[in-house]
Amino acid sequence: MLMIIAVDFDGTVVEHVYPEIGTEIPHCRRVLKALVVKGHHLILYTMRSGKELKEAVAFMKETIGVPLFGVNANPSQHEWTDSPKAYANYYIDDAAIGVPLFHPVDNNRRPYVNWNGVEKLLKQNNIL
Repeated sequence: MLMIIAVDFDGTVVEHVYPEIGTEIPHCRRVLKALVVKGHHLILYTMRSGKELKEAVAFMKETIGVPLFGVNANPSQHEWTDSPKAYANYYIDDAAIGVPLFHPVDNNRRPYVNWNGVEKLLKQNNIL
């Protein structure tokens, strides 16, 4: 079944160094591409705006290499709601409860999404 998956950017796709673009988080690209191959739609769901949002969208398309179904919005939900919140079946975000995180040894760096753990959850739920 097709799923709509909202994906945060900072701390999820790249390490936290906002407003710059951080280093790509290991295994992120592989898992996101596998989701697209399975037919799922990805929404970039981020607090970034303006120039920083444009840079994140370009990074997703050019570096990660995945098409985006939407950016901070679900383009299909206007058919049934006026809500500004992007509807998705799942949200992958470093701030979400239950999302597996990698905790760097360097205490000055914030935790970020552990994509191997996310992949395991997606497989357990028959999404991948």
